[in-house]
Amino acid sequence: MELWDIYDKNRQKTGKVIERNEFLELQGNENEWWIEVNACVFNSKNEMLIQQRQTHKKAFPGIWEFTAGGYAISGESSQEAIRRELFEEIGVSIDFRNNLPSFTVNAKSYFTVNTKSYSAFCDYYLVELNDLDITTLKLQEEEVLAVKWATEQEIFEMIDNGEFVPYYKSFVSLCFELRSGGGTIKM
Repeated sequence: MELWDIYDKNRQKTGKVIERNEFLELQGNENEWWIEVNACVFNSKNEMLIQQRQTHKKAFPGIWEFTAGGYAISGESSQEAIRRELFEEIGVSIDFRNNLPSFTVNAKSYFTVNTKSYSAFCDYYLVELNDLDITTLKLQEEEVLAVKWATEQEIFEMIDNGEFVPYYKSFVSLCFELRSGGGTIKM
């Protein structure tokens, strides 16, 4: 049983804790949010490590996605959650204790299920792992079918072909552009 802390719109814990399968009941309530975490791992060839979701997943079965992601469980910080998700899904251990997310998307209407909106603070961590050998990764069988490196253009083509989660291409580009940690102003 996975438990989630519920936050208000100012990212303050409300004291409410729910079971993961209860989140559908919260949809549409603008005062109840939770934390989603995502990692985009890059190499020195300007490629992102992407994963193919297992075919039995309810959302986007068999579709390619960013490197790793999930939700913060009760008592976890965003940094602890992304560390756990990266290790669980692909076997990579990174200490994020001293790192803030590269950026956060406050997703009040991230997507809809049963016509109700989804409310989450979506924290994105952009990571450079230049020497990562993907043949040594330990993929979580329940979550990940395969991994590979992909360029920005390859991800765009996969989006066009319905093979990748349908992110806005400008959002994918933002991840590629911000990966160096330079912020929003090009110097």
